Amino acid sequence: MILTEITMPEFEAALQRTRTVLIPFGALEEHGEHLPLGTDTMQAEDVCRRLAERRPVFVAPPVHYGVCRSTGCHPGTVSITTETLKALAIDLVSDLYRNGLRFFVLISGHAGGTHNAALLDAGEVLLKRLPEAQIAVITEYDLAAGEGRDLIETPGDAHAGEIETSRILHTRPQLVKGCGRAETPSFPKGILVRDKRRHWPGGVHGDPTRASAEKGFRIETLVVDALERLVMQLEAARD
Repeated sequence: MILTEITMPEFEAALQRTRTVLIPFGALEEHGEHLPLGTDTMQAEDVCRRLAERRPVFVAPPVHYGVCRSTGCHPGTVSITTETLKALAIDLVSDLYRNGLRFFVLISGHAGGTHNAALLDAGEVLLKRLPEAQIAVITEYDLAAGEGRDLIETPGDAHAGEIETSRILHTRPQLVKGCGRAETPSFPKGILVRDKRRHWPGGVHGDPTRASAEKGFRIETLVVDALERLVMQLEAARD
């Protein structure tokens, strides 16, 4: 059930079928010269919607903004603070809990480490506040890289590369502008830099030229399968 598309009586009736909600977290962030700024959000929302076609779960509206540190100097990236993201996650889950939901999957399409640490922190706070809540925090990209490892040709493929380009070629080919260029960022180890674009000019980490829509379909299907297993495990959990 897509929360933005159902009515109040439909929501109330659906609570008899499920108490599980998926909350997609994304980002408005550069993805090279060839992918849309909303790539992370699109991927997270897409797998949630596909899972909702298989089994009764609620899908909350996506959060379109995230914590974007390494891409913060690239045009089009709009970042929020970890404090804002953490507070937003806590508020959303708390009010969904008030509405009767008990199983929460915070699924992030953005793989930034600081971003996902904020979501994990929010989850830990919520576990202490909400006695009946069961919470999972997962990075959608980690599922894609793990489940699709036999399909991916690029070692270390990460941002706007083979995986993400394949995914968008499958779901929204009209938004892909060209094939992109292979690149690896060159940040110095352990040293913080102000001008991050100087060390990562193209904003790609991987090889988008190896992408295909067929790969994108297969990877997305594997991610939905893994997400379904996670939901089943969460629903069976008892602390």
